Amino acid sequence: MRTRPFLLAAGLLTSTLALTAPPAFAAGPAAPYDFNGDGYRDLAIGAPGATVGGKTKAGAVTVVYGGSTGPSAAKYKLLTQDTTGVPDSAESGDGFGMAVASADLNKDGYADLVVGTPGEDRNGDTDDGMIQVVWGGSSGLSGSLTLSGGGADTDRLGQALAIGDFDDNDKIDVAMGGKGAVDLVILQGPYTKAGGADGGLRAASMANAPKPFDPAYGVEYLSAGDINGEGFDSLVVHGRKKGTDDALTAVADTRVLDFLGWMEYVPGGYVSAVGDVTKDGRADLLIGNHREPSADPSGALGGKVTLVLGAPESQWVNARSLATITQDSSGVPGAAESGDGFGSGVAIGDFTGDGYGDLAVGTPYETIGAAEDTGTVTLLRGMSVGWLSTGAVSLSQSTAGVPGTAETGDRFGARVVLSDTTKDGKADLTAAAPAENAGDGALWWLKSATTSTARSYGPTTFGISTAGTPAFGTTLRG
Repeated sequence: MRTRPFLLAAGLLTSTLALTAPPAFAAGPAAPYDFNGDGYRDLAIGAPGATVGGKTKAGAVTVVYGGSTGPSAAKYKLLTQDTTGVPDSAESGDGFGMAVASADLNKDGYADLVVGTPGEDRNGDTDDGMIQVVWGGSSGLSGSLTLSGGGADTDRLGQALAIGDFDDNDKIDVAMGGKGAVDLVILQGPYTKAGGADGGLRAASMANAPKPFDPAYGVEYLSAGDINGEGFDSLVVHGRKKGTDDALTAVADTRVLDFLGWMEYVPGGYVSAVGDVTKDGRADLLIGNHREPSADPSGALGGKVTLVLGAPESQWVNARSLATITQDSSGVPGAAESGDGFGSGVAIGDFTGDGYGDLAVGTPYETIGAAEDTGTVTLLRGMSVGWLSTGAVSLSQSTAGVPGTAETGDRFGARVVLSDTTKDGKADLTAAAPAENAGDGALWWLKSATTSTARSYGPTTFGISTAGTPAFGTTLRG
């Protein structure tokens, strides 16, 4: 077992923000993505390529509210930087919605939405990046607060986001990824609508880690969860190995002052999801790597996912159980073929209602018939020792009951989410095809991950222009 120093004060380019103390609230904190406090999970869909007010690639985020029959096209909120109450204005190349995350930041009983805008120019710095909070409330999302890197030397800050209690003080923190000299910033809670983060700021360069990240790519993806089962969240950081474009993934315990020197390196991948697959009270980690081994030593023929089981911290160094899953694994539909992209999208959620977290894996470059790169989603059951090799299902636009037609270049399954949008105790599957209709993008929702009531939505349903390539569904959380 390792012994490590614990964080006693903010460090690594710390900047304490002098703000008023947060008010007390009678309501308990809401679950993430429940923006109106009704108990239903809502969906947040990013279209960072959307044209807004004639400005190309300004970006947009649609929030579709959940309900007893699932997300409703009649009950949504479209957000851009031209939305009343959202600071700043839409500009070409901003990429508003490139990343999103959610938590009840001010603990008022309504989840809040955090949006990354990595192409935002700030203080004369091109593509400095910006993060904005849109506050939840009884009527849904309204009002906003701008967060920044506190003067740290960042580029494209907000291209990755994750939220959790990263310093074990029962307060919510926001982790932001970018590029450049400083590519990881953590704003420490508590948060208030009037001022933002009241706990300080920590910033670091992943290029200084024992296995350094390449600053040209920076921190490309973040996820978070309690994989040690100790009541606080670890931060999962994705980037590229310095001097290469090979995937590099690290798990950080940011309670530690010099957390860079104490990180755990797990199998490399480009995306991840965190959830309790084995029903043991600890979160597990699902890492997706869509690349071929000829392009990335961490990859596999047709792509792969790695399930990393949570374990007590005393076992942290060598005792995490791993399972590698490809389309050649026993019980997985299909066959591993070069360029399939299995693992481009990953999600964990209990769609059977048995308490075990199930898996969804997107394969957006799968060929169906003569249609290349049309895409599939594979559903795998969770169990006490990981995943169940029987009962797996593959879904696509050629599956009976799934709306649409499998067409070349759709990339169905590029992003997937498993979340309970109907409050029935079972996770529903939402899958995105950001290249549908020549880059317009589209979304599919399947109750309890079945096809019985499947429906789909395009960007125009929610008032997003199809000028250019909005790529609706590039970002998907819920």
